[in-house]
Amino acid sequence: MRPSSGLPRCGKRCPRSGGKSMRCSSIPPSTASPSTSWMRMHSGYSGWVSLSEVDPNEEVQGEIHLRVELLEGGQRLRCTVLEARDLAKKDRNGASDPFVRVSYNGKTQESTVVKKSCYPRWNEAFEFELPDPPAEKLCVEVWDWDLVSKNDFLGKVVVSVQGLQAAEHQEGWFRLQPDTAKHRENRRQGSLGSLQLQVRLRDETVLPSRCYQPLVQLLCQEVKARHQAGGVHLVTLLDETTTAECRQDVAVNLVKLFLGQGLVKEFLDLLFELELAKPCEPNTLFRSNSLATKSMESFLKVTGMQYLHAVLGPTISRVFEEKKYVELDPRKVEIKDVGCSGLHRVQTESEVMEQGRQLLQSYLGELLDAISKSAPTCPPVIRAAFRQLFQRVGERFPQHQHTQFVAVTSFLCLRFFSPAIMTPKLFHLRETHADARTSRTLLLLAKAVQMVGNMEPAAGRAKEEWLAPLQPALQHGASQMRAFITRLVGTEEEEGGERWLCAPRTAVVKEGLLFVHKTRGKGPLLASASKKLHFCLTSEALSFSKSPGAERCGSIALANIRAAEKVEEKSFGSCHVMQVVYVDEAGQQETVYLQCKCVNELNQWLSALRKVCGNNPQLLHAYHPGVFRGDKWSCCHQKDRMGPGCGQTRHSITLQDWSDPLQPDVEAQRLFQHLHGLQQPLREKYWELMEAGGPQNGPRGCGEGSPLPLALRRLFEALQDLERCHHQLPPATPALLELQT
Repeated sequence: MRPSSGLPRCGKRCPRSGGKSMRCSSIPPSTASPSTSWMRMHSGYSGWVSLSEVDPNEEVQGEIHLRVELLEGGQRLRCTVLEARDLAKKDRNGASDPFVRVSYNGKTQESTVVKKSCYPRWNEAFEFELPDPPAEKLCVEVWDWDLVSKNDFLGKVVVSVQGLQAAEHQEGWFRLQPDTAKHRENRRQGSLGSLQLQVRLRDETVLPSRCYQPLVQLLCQEVKARHQAGGVHLVTLLDETTTAECRQDVAVNLVKLFLGQGLVKEFLDLLFELELAKPCEPNTLFRSNSLATKSMESFLKVTGMQYLHAVLGPTISRVFEEKKYVELDPRKVEIKDVGCSGLHRVQTESEVMEQGRQLLQSYLGELLDAISKSAPTCPPVIRAAFRQLFQRVGERFPQHQHTQFVAVTSFLCLRFFSPAIMTPKLFHLRETHADARTSRTLLLLAKAVQMVGNMEPAAGRAKEEWLAPLQPALQHGASQMRAFITRLVGTEEEEGGERWLCAPRTAVVKEGLLFVHKTRGKGPLLASASKKLHFCLTSEALSFSKSPGAERCGSIALANIRAAEKVEEKSFGSCHVMQVVYVDEAGQQETVYLQCKCVNELNQWLSALRKVCGNNPQLLHAYHPGVFRGDKWSCCHQKDRMGPGCGQTRHSITLQDWSDPLQPDVEAQRLFQHLHGLQQPLREKYWELMEAGGPQNGPRGCGEGSPLPLALRRLFEALQDLERCHHQLPPATPALLELQT
């Protein structure tokens, strides 16, 4: 696939953001502040942009299917308007009444109006005489017809007639563009504030899997070969030459690559070994942002999110629901926020702090109890990684057994549990960010977990004396954490062997209550008497029951799902409805319409369904965004219920998530892009490390004249082969306009 190198327009898919749908407000250059400074970076742009009022002529979306051709030896121009899709909704009924206005050489023709549709079909042709010389541009505008008020602009396409004379014929889907020609004098400029934006643009071409095999095999062999005394390991060179800004991305790519190869345990163990070989002190171990720490942090997020939700979820939900005022710092106590404890008596500062201590101690106790009991349910691959870490640190610091426990908690508590507690939305524990009061409670709770993870609560109290009242709970928590780690790194897992380490059991991907809309059709969902059912999505099926924990009423195998898409708002009077198109046991295609409670839940369900069904071989390329009522579809007015869809499916548009399916080719391509720019730094770093090796191992080389090791030579050969593969790709075919298919 070869994505466009341009930034996506509003509401369109960004091909290099994991399929994630993006929406931005385009700020024309004329509305930007003169002081706005854009700095072009290697990976995108960064700068401040002045906010301005939204112009309806610029807020457009959708595409139009056109056929433009020359007739009679180039004497006449014909423009056939076939259909449009995903038009903006301008009317209160959740749709539009679109028509097309075609203009050329001062003459204008209009199509018929299609009522209440964002997916209209016209199939009308418009012809114009070509003057000599011919006018340059043919303009096709789409409008929403209104009976009383003025028509609303929906977008336009401008076709170059000179370019058409060379091709004589052009057909395809064209993205509707905003109208920036109109002069806007009354727009407020600079009075709405500014927004700092940082946009990353990743434009890449993913080659066939066989092209990446030399690179992947080399990396796997280096991990299996371990560290050889007296040499410089390839991973060490990669760590030393990768900048702090890129280290997180490289760590994620490596972790996902080795997860797919079944070598993530060996990869992490190698990183631990190399990190511990450096000069370090027990009290500063794994505190820097090295490749080892970033890889372990990424590994926990990729493999442990479900475990994190099970452990932290109940306590986080309780904090959000109770919304209690918790404060221990006397400098920040606000009496007005807690009200009165009795008739005509306001609480004192000490009473407020004591109440906050009791609440915080209750939250902390509940959380630590959940952590203590979670050792058996922790994913085996995570337990194996921590077991390796525990053993490596014990061998490196045999006189400091305490350091073994701190090494584990430095990742588990400081880099996994505490960040999730402070910002639960970023870890998908909540759908929204916390308010100020709840955020403060979560911050104090995260700080307490950090102090427990340090295994020395007294050190934390020395920095912030107001935490002294929490000292007994912290000491008890440290004892609980020590016992938990002992169980966590204890006995080896017996069932499943090494394969089990990287292949966890079937787990719940998403679950919740959804409202089922009744329509014409068959199937277990449509026959159910209940309108609201509890749905559970796993890696095998989408099942449903009357309530959580109740007996399952039925299920749809994931292999039978053909599409998961949004539904037009006018179909059921809600913009939070999705449809799941599937094939029943008899081979008949059916559609079930499910309503979510909000747009966030809708996007989460669509993303989860698309991810688990992404490899289905018979996914639909088109669907109906409306519903079949009476004798026709509400979207395109087709009378054939099983007729082809009028809208393009969006199987690859998902929310970016740590639990995304592994894509080895994509990870290998991103590693290639990173390593390709590091070839000279890798050489220089190797010579530098060899010269600094010391006399105890003899002369290690003569700087830039010394030969490179075999692994580094093979790496450069693999990178050069991949570069040749990219250069051998056929160039993109030039088009009259950018086609969206």
